[in-house]
Amino acid sequence: MPPAFSVRAATQADGVFLADMVVEAANWRPGGGRPKHELIADSEHSRYVSGWMRPGDAGFVAEAPHAEPIGAAWYRMLPRTEPGFGYVGTGVPELIIGVRPIWRAHGVGRALLQRLCEHARSQGFGRISLSVERGNFAATLYRSEGFAVVEAGHGRDTMVKRLR
Repeated sequence: MPPAFSVRAATQADGVFLADMVVEAANWRPGGGRPKHELIADSEHSRYVSGWMRPGDAGFVAEAPHAEPIGAAWYRMLPRTEPGFGYVGTGVPELIIGVRPIWRAHGVGRALLQRLCEHARSQGFGRISLSVERGNFAATLYRSEGFAVVEAGHGRDTMVKRLR
């Protein structure tokens, strides 16, 4: 039986969808969340998509049949002067992942995470980082894919995976 979704490389045209996935990632708790315009206006979140796709950016988009985008995982090289939530150091890409709620727990996030980590390894990166809020069920996925907590923050953890 063919998979219910496919994964393709992200393109510059995916910027708007990636912004939607930043919103999904930030609003992971059921029933709550900040509206898209408010989140994307906030530099803490807009830095993950502003100016997509600049040199060093890479990502993948999962699509349901008929090319409907359902999730994305991508990384950016954020500068020390404007670090992301999961910043661990210069030269370590920070990944962002978001999946539409109806598609969560169907393997979409895992497939995206695996493809992105394989790509980062192929580009010569030794590590990749992310940030996850405490209580987010995605932390279980990250641990199962080899990520470990390297820094505990206020309500969120920074996790790193060694790629080689």
